[in-house]
Amino acid sequence: MSSIRSSLDAAVHGHEGHASSCNHKPTEANSWHHDIISITSFAASLCLADNVFLPASNTYRTPSPTMRGYTSWRIAPLLLFAFFIFLAQTTARDLAHPDLARQQESQSASESTRWHGGKQKTGTGNEQEQNELAESVKEATALLRKVKPPVVSKLASYTRKPKGFLGSSAYYAKEAFVLLFMGTPQQANLMTSSTSSSSQAKLPPPLSRAVKLLEEAAQAGEPDAMFLLAEMNFHGNFTHPVSYQQAFKYYKQLADLEGNSTAQHMLGFMYATGLNPEVPSDQAKSMLYHTFAAEQDNTRSQMTLAYRHHAGIATPRNCDEAVQWYKEVADKAILYYRSGPPGGHVLSKDSYSLANDVGGVYGEGASVSSAGVHAKQGGVTSDAYADVDDVLEYLHLQSSKKDLKATFGLARLHYDGGRGMKRDLRAAKGYFMQVAREYWSENGKTKKDLPNGTEKLASKAAGYLGRMFLRGEGMEQSFSKAKIWFTRGLANGDALCQYSLGLMHMEGLGVPQDTAKAADFFAAAADQDLAVAQTNLGMLFLDQGDVTTATRYFELAARNSHIEAFYYLAELNNQGIGRDRSCGMASAYYKIVVEKAEAVWASMSEAYEAFEDGDTQKAIVTYLMAAEQGSEMAQANVAFLLDHTKPKWSPLAWIVSQSRSAKTAVGDAALALIYWTRSAKQQNIDSLVKMGDYYLSGLGTLASPENAAACYQAAAETLQSAQAMWNLGWMHENGIGIDQDFHLAKRFYDQALETNREAYLPVKISLFMLRWRSWWNDITNGGVKSMGSDDAPAKRRTFAEWLNDFLEADAQMNALEYEADDWGNEEERMMGSDEEFWGGDDIDDGLIETMLIGGLLAALGWLVWYRQQQQRAAAEERRRREGVEGGQADAAPPAIGQQPDGGFFPQPGDPNWGAWVAGGAGH
Repeated sequence: MSSIRSSLDAAVHGHEGHASSCNHKPTEANSWHHDIISITSFAASLCLADNVFLPASNTYRTPSPTMRGYTSWRIAPLLLFAFFIFLAQTTARDLAHPDLARQQESQSASESTRWHGGKQKTGTGNEQEQNELAESVKEATALLRKVKPPVVSKLASYTRKPKGFLGSSAYYAKEAFVLLFMGTPQQANLMTSSTSSSSQAKLPPPLSRAVKLLEEAAQAGEPDAMFLLAEMNFHGNFTHPVSYQQAFKYYKQLADLEGNSTAQHMLGFMYATGLNPEVPSDQAKSMLYHTFAAEQDNTRSQMTLAYRHHAGIATPRNCDEAVQWYKEVADKAILYYRSGPPGGHVLSKDSYSLANDVGGVYGEGASVSSAGVHAKQGGVTSDAYADVDDVLEYLHLQSSKKDLKATFGLARLHYDGGRGMKRDLRAAKGYFMQVAREYWSENGKTKKDLPNGTEKLASKAAGYLGRMFLRGEGMEQSFSKAKIWFTRGLANGDALCQYSLGLMHMEGLGVPQDTAKAADFFAAAADQDLAVAQTNLGMLFLDQGDVTTATRYFELAARNSHIEAFYYLAELNNQGIGRDRSCGMASAYYKIVVEKAEAVWASMSEAYEAFEDGDTQKAIVTYLMAAEQGSEMAQANVAFLLDHTKPKWSPLAWIVSQSRSAKTAVGDAALALIYWTRSAKQQNIDSLVKMGDYYLSGLGTLASPENAAACYQAAAETLQSAQAMWNLGWMHENGIGIDQDFHLAKRFYDQALETNREAYLPVKISLFMLRWRSWWNDITNGGVKSMGSDDAPAKRRTFAEWLNDFLEADAQMNALEYEADDWGNEEERMMGSDEEFWGGDDIDDGLIETMLIGGLLAALGWLVWYRQQQQRAAAEERRRREGVEGGQADAAPPAIGQQPDGGFFPQPGDPNWGAWVAGGAGH
């Protein structure tokens, strides 16, 4: 043992001495050998641990066999640990130095060449070279899959602004701390922020090696490598730094080499937005590349061309071209919708307005989206301000108290999903089943003595359970079980059960196909205003040639925003079936269809997730792609994220504005103004007001108060924007962009207050200042029209006063018409003509209307008088009868032999009645 240890020590010391004698840094290969020998010596020293060292005698003593076995088991984990260290270090060396690995591969290849007579066995044809390039791409893809996604920082994640004094104080304190002490230098702008530091970024080893492989393959003309590099540089996939210059270069190479439609679309997008700072924006080239891509059936370019022809962006408006391209995408949308389970795909909505999360562009109450009819009703403790988690917690509490409505609400929430809540079909099934079991037992029999309304909720739950079985949602698809649940719900007239049974009969799903039965079920559900049933019934009528009835059902379904209803209305208007062709209506309907199927053309969910994660740049670019395709929501979101007109009262906004560079504001503000404008053209009133702000402040364009006033005026005419009305009042007060007029300024201030009562304080302050200015203008004889005194409340007129004013106004009108009339010569004035007498211009239309109104009033008065007379006569008759009956009851019977008292005159029925009527003849 001692000889072995001494030889190993000599080897180690000899290696150390050799290394120390070298003045230069050892090569990578030498360092490998150094590490291997070091680890080997460490393992050898561990192996020698079975010899016990005695310090007193400096000798080793061999232990007993029992102790040797124990020592061997003890050092086994250490040996395993040393082996893992060696393996990890060699792997890290290989990944950290891919060039060395490539050098070794080239050396082995050269050795192989020498062994085969100076010729490598790599093939001489182009096919072998393509195979090698494909293998390189495959190897790079495998390396990219090993790259871990970045961890999102919680400080960068988006948080909504809290309410209240304490919440706002904490919010501003945190934001100011991050901004002042943890912030990074301000980025240049959207176009250059991602490209300024990409060249200096150091890539991790797996990504670096993958990029090297892809770059070499791209240089050799491999299209897949070009596409991967372009996508990585544009989107930042696999943690690769974003570089729009490099992305543009690879997209350009790919489009020129193979005419790839995706590359052509991306080139058109980058030419339109100017994301590549080295290539200026060029709308003509953008249209060219989008046309190339659209002709190759690229959906996003088809959407872009359709929107540009529809709105007249970079090309004259052309309705027929817009209809053509929108129809191409609409056909794909309907095909996607119908390719799903029975009843079609669930079209989830992933486009949300970011501004609405903070109360709109101008904040809660000042924006159109959060004021007037759009305002949240109820106090701060109402469900209008509740979060999804709060609603779920409340419904869970109520459901635990056997509240079936709450249980059914939980089921619907989990089934439909929504913003901030993913679909949970298993949980939905459990809640639906819980509601259904309250009415039906496990054997299908109906329970008795149930609260009112239980059968309705149970029938709705049965409809959803049958739908889930029919579509295979959260469970195995079963037409027989679906039919059982639909039949149960049908007994109580549930609309969803009626429609679903109609669908099963129409498509023959588990039942014989029977169109007549399907029509009956659809009709019953359509009578309950179920949109999908109305659409299917319209389709059946259309197949029978009844276009009028089919159109009526499609229009009814369109009120509830059913995608197929809009599609059929678009087709009818485009082809002119049952009506004249309307290109404008067809274009509008097709646009609605394609925008409902977001999964076909956009990735709104990706953009919103990036925004929630704090990756504002990725959110802007993703929303920008959807905005170029005509999505108004995306256009407003892009403009909102790039907005530079933050409120001046916010201390945090003031700090940010002081640190923002002027070049950044100009660069992003110009792009923001473009999308504020496009959003405003799609009836977004807040965006229209924002346009005015940008023109007034000169952000992204030359200052133009006249254009700002025009924008405010257009928004004010909708009678929904109090902000636009107040802005117009301020401009009239100061004479900016329009004539200075205190009277009109007061009118717009008052109109702003009438439109939105939440504008009370700013309007009252503005009116107070306006009164002082108007007073000073009056005493100094200024040239501005005064606001005048407030109008006194009008006195309520009596009917006589109103009639007198009416007659006076009518007389004045007649006098004016008489003076303005041209009578001609004297003879015509005296004689007239038959035409003038019977129907000419001499007959005063106003007098005829007056006479007709008077006649109607007289007839109405006579009817009222007649009714009163009839009521009085009936009352008199009723009193008379009551008096007669009372008198007869109270009167005593006459004495025997005494003639009864018949009154002064004989009454009807008296024998003397006839003689009295005849005048007493014969007496």
